[in-house]
Amino acid sequence: MAVLLAGGCRVSSMKEGTPAVSGSLKIWTQVGRATGAKAISLRILEFGPGTSPVIQNRESDEVLYCLEQIPGTPSLNEQCTMRLDGRAFEITSQTGIYLRPGKSMTVENHGQESVVFVSAQCPEPEVEVSSQEATRSTTAVFPGVKLSDRAAIPTADRWYRVLVDNEVGSEQVTQFVGSIPPGRAPDHFHQYEEVLFILRGEGRMWAGETNTPIGPGSCIYLPKGQIHCVENTGSDELRLLGVFYPAGSPSVRYEA
Repeated sequence: MAVLLAGGCRVSSMKEGTPAVSGSLKIWTQVGRATGAKAISLRILEFGPGTSPVIQNRESDEVLYCLEQIPGTPSLNEQCTMRLDGRAFEITSQTGIYLRPGKSMTVENHGQESVVFVSAQCPEPEVEVSSQEATRSTTAVFPGVKLSDRAAIPTADRWYRVLVDNEVGSEQVTQFVGSIPPGRAPDHFHQYEEVLFILRGEGRMWAGETNTPIGPGSCIYLPKGQIHCVENTGSDELRLLGVFYPAGSPSVRYEA
Protein backbone atom coordinates (compact mmCIF):
# COMPACT_ATOMS: atom_id res chain seq x y z
CA MET A 1 0.00 0.00 0.00
CA ALA A 2 1.23 3.48 -0.86
CA VAL A 3 2.65 5.55 2.00
CA LEU A 4 1.92 9.28 2.22
CA LEU A 5 4.59 11.40 3.88
CA ALA A 6 4.66 15.08 4.82
CA GLY A 7 3.82 17.67 2.19
CA GLY A 8 2.33 15.23 -0.31
CA CYS A 9 5.41 13.03 -0.78
CA ARG A 10 4.22 9.55 -1.84
CA VAL A 11 6.00 6.18 -1.87
CA SER A 12 4.62 3.05 -3.54
CA SER A 13 5.88 -0.20 -5.04
CA MET A 14 6.35 -0.58 -8.79
CA LYS A 15 3.47 -3.00 -9.39
CA GLU A 16 1.06 -1.68 -6.81
CA GLY A 17 -2.58 -1.71 -7.94
CA THR A 18 -4.24 -3.16 -10.99
CA PRO A 19 -2.43 -2.60 -14.30
CA ALA A 20 -4.01 -1.49 -17.55
CA VAL A 21 -3.58 -4.37 -20.01
CA SER A 22 -3.43 -4.25 -23.80
CA GLY A 23 -2.09 -7.33 -25.56
CA SER A 24 1.43 -8.08 -24.30
CA LEU A 25 1.68 -4.72 -22.51
CA LYS A 26 0.89 -4.00 -18.85
CA ILE A 27 1.00 -0.48 -17.42
CA TRP A 28 1.05 0.46 -13.73
CA THR A 29 0.66 4.19 -13.03
CA GLN A 30 2.23 5.03 -9.67
CA VAL A 31 2.42 8.83 -9.91
CA GLY A 32 0.11 11.23 -11.76
CA ARG A 33 -2.58 13.83 -11.26
CA ALA A 34 -4.82 11.15 -9.77
CA THR A 35 -2.30 10.65 -6.94
CA GLY A 36 -1.67 14.37 -6.31
CA ALA A 37 1.07 15.29 -8.79
CA LYS A 38 0.73 18.63 -10.59
CA ALA A 39 2.23 17.70 -13.96
CA ILE A 40 4.69 14.79 -13.77
CA SER A 41 3.88 11.07 -13.93
CA LEU A 42 5.66 7.79 -13.25
CA ARG A 43 4.56 4.57 -14.92
CA ILE A 44 5.88 1.02 -15.12
CA LEU A 45 5.60 -0.49 -18.62
CA GLU A 46 6.03 -4.27 -18.79
CA PHE A 47 6.34 -5.78 -22.26
CA GLY A 48 5.80 -9.53 -22.55
CA PRO A 49 7.27 -11.64 -25.38
CA GLY A 50 6.26 -10.57 -28.88
CA THR A 51 5.24 -7.22 -30.36
CA SER A 52 3.43 -4.68 -28.22
CA PRO A 53 0.53 -2.44 -29.23
CA VAL A 54 1.41 1.06 -30.41
CA ILE A 55 1.95 3.61 -27.66
CA GLN A 56 1.15 7.13 -28.85
CA ASN A 57 2.68 10.11 -27.08
CA ARG A 58 0.47 13.01 -28.09
CA GLU A 59 1.54 16.10 -26.17
CA SER A 60 4.14 15.42 -23.48
CA ASP A 61 7.87 15.00 -23.22
CA GLU A 62 8.21 11.34 -22.26
CA VAL A 63 11.40 9.74 -20.98
CA LEU A 64 11.87 6.00 -20.52
CA TYR A 65 14.54 3.85 -18.89
CA CYS A 66 15.06 0.15 -19.61
CA LEU A 67 15.65 -1.69 -16.35
CA GLU A 68 18.72 -3.83 -15.93
CA GLN A 69 16.86 -6.20 -13.64
CA ILE A 70 13.26 -6.55 -12.58
CA PRO A 71 13.24 -6.14 -8.78
CA GLY A 72 12.31 -9.41 -7.10
CA THR A 73 13.48 -11.63 -9.97
CA PRO A 74 16.92 -13.13 -10.72
CA SER A 75 16.77 -12.65 -14.49
CA LEU A 76 18.09 -9.72 -16.51
CA ASN A 77 16.00 -8.05 -19.17
CA GLU A 78 16.67 -9.43 -22.63
CA GLN A 79 17.43 -7.37 -25.72
CA CYS A 80 14.47 -5.87 -27.54
CA THR A 81 13.74 -3.71 -30.56
CA MET A 82 11.98 -0.37 -30.18
CA ARG A 83 10.24 1.10 -33.20
CA LEU A 84 9.90 4.87 -33.05
CA ASP A 85 7.43 5.97 -35.71
CA GLY A 86 8.29 2.81 -37.61
CA ARG A 87 12.11 3.01 -37.45
CA ALA A 88 13.81 0.16 -35.56
CA PHE A 89 16.42 0.65 -32.81
CA GLU A 90 17.98 -2.11 -30.72
CA ILE A 91 17.56 -1.46 -26.99
CA THR A 92 19.60 -2.86 -24.13
CA SER A 93 19.17 -2.40 -20.39
CA GLN A 94 20.33 0.79 -18.62
CA THR A 95 19.32 2.96 -21.58
CA GLY A 96 17.45 6.25 -21.33
CA ILE A 97 15.10 7.17 -24.18
CA TYR A 98 13.33 10.40 -25.14
CA LEU A 99 9.95 10.15 -26.89
CA ARG A 100 9.00 13.49 -28.40
CA PRO A 101 5.45 14.87 -28.43
CA GLY A 102 3.48 13.51 -31.36
CA LYS A 103 5.59 10.36 -31.68
CA SER A 104 4.64 6.70 -31.26
CA MET A 105 6.48 3.52 -30.40
CA THR A 106 6.18 -0.25 -30.25
CA VAL A 107 8.45 -2.72 -28.48
CA GLU A 108 9.41 -6.09 -29.92
CA ASN A 109 10.52 -8.37 -27.08
CA HIS A 110 12.66 -11.15 -28.58
CA GLY A 111 13.11 -13.12 -25.36
CA GLN A 112 11.02 -15.23 -23.01
CA GLU A 113 11.13 -12.86 -20.03
CA SER A 114 9.36 -9.53 -19.71
CA VAL A 115 11.15 -6.29 -20.56
CA VAL A 116 10.37 -3.44 -18.17
CA PHE A 117 10.66 0.31 -18.71
CA VAL A 118 10.15 3.13 -16.20
CA SER A 119 8.34 6.02 -17.89
CA ALA A 120 7.78 9.63 -16.87
CA GLN A 121 5.64 12.08 -18.83
CA CYS A 122 5.82 15.86 -18.46
CA PRO A 123 3.18 17.14 -18.42
CA GLU A 124 1.07 14.04 -17.91
CA PRO A 125 -1.31 13.62 -20.91
CA GLU A 126 -4.21 11.35 -21.60
CA VAL A 127 -2.40 8.19 -22.72
CA GLU A 128 -3.74 6.22 -25.65
CA VAL A 129 -2.71 2.66 -26.43
CA SER A 130 -3.60 1.52 -29.94
CA SER A 131 -3.34 -1.79 -31.77
CA GLN A 132 -2.82 -0.04 -35.11
CA GLU A 133 0.42 0.01 -37.09
CA ALA A 134 2.94 2.64 -36.04
CA THR A 135 3.17 5.58 -38.40
CA ARG A 136 6.28 6.18 -40.50
CA SER A 137 8.41 9.30 -40.21
CA THR A 138 11.93 10.59 -40.84
CA THR A 139 13.25 9.68 -37.36
CA ALA A 140 16.88 8.80 -38.13
CA VAL A 141 18.95 9.24 -34.94
CA PHE A 142 18.16 7.20 -31.85
CA PRO A 143 16.92 9.69 -29.22
CA GLY A 144 18.53 8.01 -26.25
CA VAL A 145 21.75 7.19 -24.46
CA LYS A 146 23.28 4.30 -22.53
CA LEU A 147 24.25 4.85 -18.90
CA SER A 148 27.76 3.55 -19.62
CA ASP A 149 28.25 6.28 -22.24
CA ARG A 150 27.74 9.10 -19.72
CA ALA A 151 30.49 10.32 -17.43
CA ALA A 152 29.81 10.34 -13.69
CA ILE A 153 29.56 13.88 -12.31
CA PRO A 154 30.63 14.06 -8.64
CA THR A 155 28.67 16.17 -6.20
CA ALA A 156 29.72 16.07 -2.52
CA ASP A 157 30.11 12.34 -1.71
CA ARG A 158 27.80 11.08 -4.45
CA TRP A 159 27.58 11.04 -8.26
CA TYR A 160 24.99 11.33 -10.98
CA ARG A 161 24.87 10.72 -14.73
CA VAL A 162 22.44 12.68 -16.89
CA LEU A 163 20.79 10.55 -19.58
CA VAL A 164 18.10 12.71 -21.19
CA ASP A 165 18.31 16.51 -21.35
CA ASN A 166 18.44 19.18 -24.04
CA GLU A 167 21.46 17.46 -25.60
CA VAL A 168 19.19 14.53 -26.50
CA GLY A 169 16.37 16.86 -27.48
CA SER A 170 14.17 17.51 -24.46
CA GLU A 171 13.84 21.13 -23.32
CA GLN A 172 11.29 20.32 -20.59
CA VAL A 173 12.52 17.33 -18.61
CA THR A 174 15.75 15.87 -17.22
CA GLN A 175 16.38 12.16 -16.58
CA PHE A 176 19.38 10.97 -14.56
CA VAL A 177 20.79 8.06 -12.56
CA GLY A 178 22.33 8.85 -9.19
CA SER A 179 24.39 6.99 -6.59
CA ILE A 180 24.08 7.61 -2.85
CA PRO A 181 26.67 6.19 -0.39
CA PRO A 182 25.73 4.82 3.04
CA GLY A 183 24.44 7.50 5.38
CA ARG A 184 22.03 10.41 5.32
CA ALA A 185 22.60 13.68 3.49
CA PRO A 186 21.27 17.03 4.76
CA ASP A 187 17.59 17.77 4.20
CA HIS A 188 17.01 19.89 1.09
CA PHE A 189 14.38 20.85 -1.47
CA HIS A 190 14.11 21.54 -5.21
CA GLN A 191 12.26 24.06 -7.35
CA TYR A 192 10.69 21.35 -9.52
CA GLU A 193 8.50 18.25 -9.28
CA GLU A 194 10.48 15.04 -9.15
CA VAL A 195 9.90 11.29 -9.35
CA LEU A 196 12.40 8.68 -8.21
CA PHE A 197 12.67 4.94 -8.87
CA ILE A 198 15.02 2.91 -6.68
CA LEU A 199 17.23 0.68 -8.82
CA ARG A 200 19.30 -1.00 -6.10
CA GLY A 201 20.11 -0.73 -2.40
CA GLU A 202 18.08 -0.17 0.75
CA GLY A 203 17.19 3.02 2.55
CA ARG A 204 14.58 5.38 3.93
CA MET A 205 12.72 8.20 2.25
CA TRP A 206 12.43 11.24 4.49
CA ALA A 207 9.96 14.10 4.01
CA GLY A 208 10.27 16.52 6.90
CA GLU A 209 10.03 14.41 10.07
CA THR A 210 8.19 11.53 8.37
CA ASN A 211 9.87 8.56 6.71
CA THR A 212 9.33 5.09 5.23
CA PRO A 213 11.61 2.24 4.06
CA ILE A 214 12.55 2.08 0.36
CA GLY A 215 14.24 -0.56 -1.78
CA PRO A 216 14.47 -1.82 -5.36
CA GLY A 217 11.24 -1.00 -7.20
CA SER A 218 10.12 1.80 -4.86
CA CYS A 219 8.39 4.66 -6.71
CA ILE A 220 8.60 8.11 -5.10
CA TYR A 221 6.87 11.41 -5.80
CA LEU A 222 8.37 14.66 -4.48
CA PRO A 223 6.33 17.86 -4.81
CA LYS A 224 8.06 21.12 -5.68
CA GLY A 225 9.57 22.74 -2.60
CA GLN A 226 9.10 19.73 -0.30
CA ILE A 227 11.92 19.26 2.21
CA HIS A 228 13.28 15.72 1.89
CA CYS A 229 16.30 13.44 1.74
CA VAL A 230 17.09 9.86 0.74
CA GLU A 231 18.96 7.92 3.43
CA ASN A 232 21.06 4.90 2.48
CA THR A 233 20.73 2.43 5.37
CA GLY A 234 22.78 -0.32 3.68
CA SER A 235 26.51 -1.00 3.40
CA ASP A 236 26.73 -0.47 -0.38
CA GLU A 237 25.50 2.21 -2.77
CA LEU A 238 21.85 3.11 -3.17
CA ARG A 239 21.21 3.78 -6.85
CA LEU A 240 18.18 5.60 -8.16
CA LEU A 241 16.62 6.82 -11.39
CA GLY A 242 15.34 10.38 -11.21
CA VAL A 243 13.22 12.58 -13.47
CA PHE A 244 12.32 16.19 -12.81
CA TYR A 245 10.18 18.83 -14.46
CA PRO A 246 10.96 21.57 -15.47
CA ALA A 247 14.44 20.60 -16.70
CA GLY A 248 17.64 21.58 -14.91
CA SER A 249 20.69 20.17 -13.15
CA PRO A 250 20.50 17.38 -10.52
CA SER A 251 23.28 19.14 -8.61
CA VAL A 252 21.10 22.19 -7.81
CA ARG A 253 19.42 21.81 -4.42
CA TYR A 254 18.53 24.11 -1.56
CA GLU A 255 19.32 23.03 1.97
CA ALA A 256 16.55 23.42 4.52
